[in-house]
Amino acid sequence: NACTLCSGTHIRLAWSTQCSGRVEYYYRRQWGTVCDDDWDVKDAEVVCRELDCGTALNATQSAHFGEGRGEIWLDDVSYSGSEKFLTECQHRGLGTHDCTHSKDAGVICSGIRLAGFQSTRCSGRVEIYHKNSWGTVCDDGWDIKDAEVVCRELDCGSALDATQSAHFGEGTGEIWLDDVTCSGSESSLTECQHGGFRTHDCTHQKDAGVICSGVPIRLAGSGSTQCSGRVEIYLKKRWGTVCDHGWDPKDAEVVCRQLDCGSALKATRSAQFGEGSGQIWLAGVSCLGRENSLTDCQHRGFGTHSCGHHEDAGVICSGIRLAGHQSTQCSGRVEIYHNKVWGTVCDHGWSTEDAEVVCRHLDCGPALNATQSAHFGEGTGQIWLNEVSCSGSESSLTDCQHRGFGTHSCGHGEDAGVICSGIRLSGPQSTRCSGRVEIYHQKRWGTVCDDSWDLNDAEVVCRHLDCGTALAAPKEAHFGEGSGPIWLDGVACSGSERSINKCQHRGSEKNSCTHNKDAGVICSGARIRLTGSTRCSGRVEIFYNNTWVTVCDDGWDLNDAEVVCRQLNCGTALKATKSAHFGEGSGSIWLDDVSCSGSERSLTECRHRGFGKHVCTHNKDAGVICSGKKLY
Repeated sequence: NACTLCSGTHIRLAWSTQCSGRVEYYYRRQWGTVCDDDWDVKDAEVVCRELDCGTALNATQSAHFGEGRGEIWLDDVSYSGSEKFLTECQHRGLGTHDCTHSKDAGVICSGIRLAGFQSTRCSGRVEIYHKNSWGTVCDDGWDIKDAEVVCRELDCGSALDATQSAHFGEGTGEIWLDDVTCSGSESSLTECQHGGFRTHDCTHQKDAGVICSGVPIRLAGSGSTQCSGRVEIYLKKRWGTVCDHGWDPKDAEVVCRQLDCGSALKATRSAQFGEGSGQIWLAGVSCLGRENSLTDCQHRGFGTHSCGHHEDAGVICSGIRLAGHQSTQCSGRVEIYHNKVWGTVCDHGWSTEDAEVVCRHLDCGPALNATQSAHFGEGTGQIWLNEVSCSGSESSLTDCQHRGFGTHSCGHGEDAGVICSGIRLSGPQSTRCSGRVEIYHQKRWGTVCDDSWDLNDAEVVCRHLDCGTALAAPKEAHFGEGSGPIWLDGVACSGSERSINKCQHRGSEKNSCTHNKDAGVICSGARIRLTGSTRCSGRVEIFYNNTWVTVCDDGWDLNDAEVVCRQLNCGTALKATKSAHFGEGSGSIWLDDVSCSGSERSLTECRHRGFGKHVCTHNKDAGVICSGKKLY
């Protein structure tokens, strides 16, 4: 009952089907077997490919397909990743072994493949191997149960669609099956009921296809969550890890999108989430970032690697996204991922501190606004959080105090959102309002070249960051050289634009700059004024988020007043007034427990409880009396 596949090869599969059986090799005019020492799925893959039998599903051992007889030609076969034929793999030498036929090796090949236009490993036109040739399947009666069998047979997860009418293009050659009827539990498509091989009334315009979910993927390990952890994929009924050789943010982005976990924050390496065990399925992964599944990316081949589990790759996904009308990568309706469902956040108690946590989590720069009342449109489905109360230092929104997941009395008309700056000031001796200008684009921070950089350009940056007016537009990496891309060059702002990317510029692909020309800004700091008396004495108010807000007098002293007077060019501080000495203000109280050393350039650079965090009323509004004499 041996079945020999000829097509120029000296290998056959015996005692089973044309694509599964005991592996036998022809040498010195006789057939002999292969010993199963070190026999694994990589070796089986070579056999299946050599026989044009699709992918390897299993590398069988211990004479799974019965014991052969005669010679044992190969032992200790070891596939390195490039061989086209079994005998090109490393082995002990033809006829050299220490085995008996009770250890004869075998393979189970899929005998099925997915082909056609825009096909992937787990989606395409269904083709099966029969009588030494590939042929298609007619779509008469083709349904999701039939597709489920194909997807499971190929280790491609569950069936998402059973396509018809040559969705992936017309095949050629034979149409092997028609009127396929599967229960869904069969292990192979050919086990389903059908009209018989080559019995059909179809043309290739009716070629059937499948779209499978892809290889199952999960995040595991110490400290893992549903959106962060060691990356593991499920192949051949076994979970295995991914080697970190070449692992980068583009690869992580594909994983995060595949798991519906938002954007990738980090591609972790060196078993950050602990070492896995068992198989290492992928190495040398190289994604463009837009693939639907990690296994659609280029890689060295399943199971082909030179890694240990101390090199297991992982991801940290945001688990949060910004969505809605006119949303951008750094502004939108806040949605979080919980229990495998995206849901919104209610705006009860929603503040700038809460928005600050979201913006920092998404690496989008400081928060400019905490929007309420479904500013970016109403979401749908779950409302996961309500009465969120962050200190501003938490690493994730779900670390903040809240009423509990799903506990709320809100409607989607109260969905919360954020507007993050998408710009930051960095570098040695940088502050909130002075530093090297960096902008967030294509999920990466990059700098701005100083060609034609001037005060108008700096003015736009300072206003965007609520940092007052521009005092200087330093050049030549005044705040140190940045790294990564240089996103903008030749910036030419009129000074009235809302954001630097609205100014004229040459873009990221047309600059010839290096980081020794990184541009910076020095802003005056948050705008500040004194009301209720004279230009140099009065109630202290700062301008934030398009409104004037006051300062509470808890801890208010002469050092704090000194910073205000110097910031306003009003000489030295004579008195730090308390208890609404210049009358009560209105609106928000923005600062409390201010503690300045006296040398800060701006009041907002001093230590405080956090923007909007206080236990005060306006009868405690702070003020200053300055000398009014400008110091030189």
